[in-house]
Amino acid sequence: MTDAAGLIARTRPLDPAAVPDLLAVAGDDGVLFARSGTGFAGHGVALRVPRSEVSSVLPAIELDDPVARPGTGPVAFGALPFLPDAAAELLVPELVVGTGADGAAWVTAVGGPGVDPLAALAHRLASTRRPSPADGPSSFTVTAARPPVDWQDAVATATARIRAGELDKVVLAREVTVTADAPISIALVLLRLSQHYPGCFLYLVDGYCGATPELLVGRRGDVVRAQPMAGTKPRRGDPDADALLAAELLASATYRHEHQVTIDAVHDTLLAFSSYVDYEPEPSVVPLANVVHLATQVEGRLSHPPASILELVGALHPTPAVCGRPRSAALAVIAELEELDRGRYAGAVGWVDAAGNGDWAVAIRGAEIAGDTARIIAGNGMVGDSDPPTELIETRAKLQAMLSAIVRP
Repeated sequence: MTDAAGLIARTRPLDPAAVPDLLAVAGDDGVLFARSGTGFAGHGVALRVPRSEVSSVLPAIELDDPVARPGTGPVAFGALPFLPDAAAELLVPELVVGTGADGAAWVTAVGGPGVDPLAALAHRLASTRRPSPADGPSSFTVTAARPPVDWQDAVATATARIRAGELDKVVLAREVTVTADAPISIALVLLRLSQHYPGCFLYLVDGYCGATPELLVGRRGDVVRAQPMAGTKPRRGDPDADALLAAELLASATYRHEHQVTIDAVHDTLLAFSSYVDYEPEPSVVPLANVVHLATQVEGRLSHPPASILELVGALHPTPAVCGRPRSAALAVIAELEELDRGRYAGAVGWVDAAGNGDWAVAIRGAEIAGDTARIIAGNGMVGDSDPPTELIETRAKLQAMLSAIVRP
């Protein structure tokens, strides 16, 4: 077991009027999980903990926490792989700044007896700077890992199998690699994403960063929430055209079926942990800068004692929105037809505290960035009447979210 001996987690309140910029706390090499200014940013590594040990290691860290709310004390962050059985670990930062939707803010330092959270935060802010638009590379090469026509053939094969009754849905993804003439600034990429996707979860864990719209699952005490998304169309950039697009998405039997498959899977999975779960009777359309999604709010009350957020993540992931249904059949088709290693793409990214509270999002619209290279993956859900050229266009729209934040000469 990972040894937490000697570590103390000290949490102190922050003046809401003087909360630091979370992007500045995270920088290029920290952690981030935030939406609309609410969430967490951290830096440094106090511990790395195997996923299976988090529920025992976090409560073993000595606690000095007068704030005492979800997200205070020691918090672990992770970007879990897509494959549900793959090995994974979470990291506990040495410094974490948290902000709540109610305006509350706090800072936690995890370390030895002499660590002062406020002093550690001041040192971190003094050692970082706001990224400049002039930072980073001036030229880029973008390369698809697979010819588009080959990927369309894979889509055609998958949809034929769906029509034959082998499965209900499968998600197939495409990969592109960006190679630059200088190191890519993660801090600058996150700043651009924050400007273009203000309603998304911004995330950064160990070089994997992005802006995802989809909450996989969140837990506060015994309240559980999710917002599954499935069914996507590229935006056209004109208000009237986009309004028509939203109406077409809601009216489409293909997209509504794809969406309902995901809703049913999330509802049925959460119900096994809950006294009740319900979801909105009709999906809504969520517009982003580049695409529109169908989305539905799901909420319930967990049975007592409530399951940890990591238990819920393990049960839900991967949902039909990023994998397919039935899960085992979809995973087999992905392994056969996709021809790439997803890594952390379409996994789960988020945080967990010592009480088992947390928020985890679906790790899409992201990139693995290392030095002068960025690896970007985007996928689409296929059902029986999906059209390969249309699916290709939609993956291009999804890839554009990260490409536009990285490729800026």
